[in-house]
Amino acid sequence: MRKLSMALLAGVALVGCGVDSQDENQEIIANLVKAGFPADDILVSDGDVYVGRDAHVTLAASQEMLQPGKESLEQYRTTNLVGSGVTKICVIPTSQFNGYSTLSAGLDLAIANYNSQNLQFTMVRGSASDCSATISARTTSGTGGSAGFPTGGKPYGTINIGTGLQSYSTDVSEHVITHELGHCIGFRHSDYYDRSISCGGAVSNEGASNVGAIHIPGTPTTASKGSSIMNSCFSASESGEWSSSDRTALSYLY
Repeated sequence: MRKLSMALLAGVALVGCGVDSQDENQEIIANLVKAGFPADDILVSDGDVYVGRDAHVTLAASQEMLQPGKESLEQYRTTNLVGSGVTKICVIPTSQFNGYSTLSAGLDLAIANYNSQNLQFTMVRGSASDCSATISARTTSGTGGSAGFPTGGKPYGTINIGTGLQSYSTDVSEHVITHELGHCIGFRHSDYYDRSISCGGAVSNEGASNVGAIHIPGTPTTASKGSSIMNSCFSASESGEWSSSDRTALSYLY
């Protein structure tokens, strides 16, 4: 299982100081195996332990993975949302985007995710004469993605998806693209207040910033690893499908 960051296109989520003890490395490896990482996905190189060959794991991060997880789920939104006048969102991939088969297939699945929820708007791929709003799907480097939040009642107009996802499953691309489209319509990270829940490492609070972090009624207020498409970081084993709290949040807002 590889931990990847939605916010940092470099894609490395578990970062810390290098370990310098063979005993520490053995403990880290044992913790990773207990936490569910496949043994053949763990690598020791230059005295450091990695999962997925590119995500460095410290002893502290490996220990944190073994702490009892919280079972409740949560969702948060920004102050700005998509207005009721938006009924059809056209997601338009660039030619470069279309050139990556896994990203292209992931986009279709992500659009289907939203259309399966009977929201106030539908999403379609490509331009149309009756688009209420458009979102451009573009490529960028790395494994992950970026987007923005709504303004003026319109969804954010661009998602950037890392071409490194071509090396992962279609489900992972579906997950990342669904996540970035979620930001475009106003979702914050479900673990914004502590990114270590899904990313590992030290506690990191994104803060409410100037966009707000408003709890969505009907969803609990705490996060757990792997519990939401809107978690800050994702793994290489994502299904790309909504969790129950994701569906509750979508239904409440739209």
